Amino acid sequence: MANIRRSLIYLISENARVKIKESASLFQKSSQRVKYSLKAMEKEEIIYHPYCIFDYSYFGLLLFRVYFKGAYIGEKDKSDIIKKLTENEYVVSIYELSGEFDLVIEIEAPNPSRFNKVLKNISHQFPTLKHYKIILNLVTHLYPKTYLIGEEIIHSQISPHIIIGGDRNREWFNEKEMTIMKQLLLHPKIRVTTLAKQADLNIKTVKSTLKTLYQKNIIRGYKYIINADKLEIYKFRLFLKIHNLTQIREEELKEYLLKTKEIVQANKTVGDWDLEVDIEALDKIRIRTLTIEIREQFKDIIETFNIMEFYQYYTKFYLPSYLFQNSEEIIPK
Repeated sequence: MANIRRSLIYLISENARVKIKESASLFQKSSQRVKYSLKAMEKEEIIYHPYCIFDYSYFGLLLFRVYFKGAYIGEKDKSDIIKKLTENEYVVSIYELSGEFDLVIEIEAPNPSRFNKVLKNISHQFPTLKHYKIILNLVTHLYPKTYLIGEEIIHSQISPHIIIGGDRNREWFNEKEMTIMKQLLLHPKIRVTTLAKQADLNIKTVKSTLKTLYQKNIIRGYKYIINADKLEIYKFRLFLKIHNLTQIREEELKEYLLKTKEIVQANKTVGDWDLEVDIEALDKIRIRTLTIEIREQFKDIIETFNIMEFYQYYTKFYLPSYLFQNSEEIIPK
């Protein structure tokens, strides 16, 4: 992968709304050249499915991750299941793993009871989705994919660390805010002028509302999913059960995750394991080296350890669509 192309993939995947003119200036290329490259990458699905990062915890939501075993037999079964799951208004992410679990979905619901009802309906709809593990996601740490750019200067507009979830005070949103967020959920790259038109608001109102949502950390950024297979990127998830954790060791683990450029996401969870760590690298040997390093450096706090390979993302959102169909659940009377 050429350095300029890799850097452009890094930039656009970490900031899907970055302006063409900014990108061109950064890489010292013409705007036309950068625009052509981006369109080509989208057409080839090297980058796909742009999404807006919302912090769901401000909406009073819980995120549940469901790992299915033996979810389907053939490709047709898989396609039918994924199509139907994509239409489910509580499902926010769908992806495949290779290993003990083959299909993973993420569901956001206001409480465990609602989640349980949604999951039961899914299992009833698809008889093969009967065997699963449920994990409650507490906090997600998102790190930029700096392994793509080596030692180059990181773009100033890219956040080095985003934290989603946790113990937040619930926010209440007015109709204008909900309308704007709905448009960004469905069309993350929408222009402000178009957004204003679709929301039937003036541009000044849209800009001030967006500024407020950014300042309150409701909206945390915009990204693309990158096609790991086409870019020959190796992606794995580590599952760690933690014990004997002291405050000092916890801080050392956090620092390690933050500084290791191949680590792109860490989920603190409740369930059969306590931590999920997503690792991406251009060299499979690097994945092995890191997993050994983690096991050695933190052997005193890692009780059990498992690893599975990521296969493919099918959809990814940070808010469920039902929120925008039932506004009474967001806007108090």
